[in-house]
Amino acid sequence: MKIESRFIAATLMAATAFVVTGGVRAAEQAVAAEEAKLAGKEASIPFANMGGIRDWRAIDDSSLYVQDIQRNWYIARLSIPSPDLSFATSIGFETKGTNQLDRFGTVVVGGQRIPLSSFVTSGPPPPKAKAAGAK
Repeated sequence: MKIESRFIAATLMAATAFVVTGGVRAAEQAVAAEEAKLAGKEASIPFANMGGIRDWRAIDDSSLYVQDIQRNWYIARLSIPSPDLSFATSIGFETKGTNQLDRFGTVVVGGQRIPLSSFVTSGPPPPKAKAAGAK
């Protein structure tokens, strides 16, 4: 009788763990599908002039990731490449009086104003690669 109850308890715990991990995987897949659906749609960041932008990260000379204060990520593409963008430690955003950053905004890099050609939703940027020799 003790062996059967242990077997039943172990089976129930295994089944519960399977359901829970399957449920977690299903939720992760649903979130990924939602992000993929949203990725690439024209967007805007409201109140960009009043702290609406949290972070940014250059992708290359003509595009960058921008994060709003709600931790949503966007990709801003510049109308012309800026060789200074990849090495910039600070940049500015101009919204042309609308107080929201969108595809009509401008990025200021090294004193040069560059209009945006698009501003679309995105998933988070890939993690930064570790420097050689770093632990």
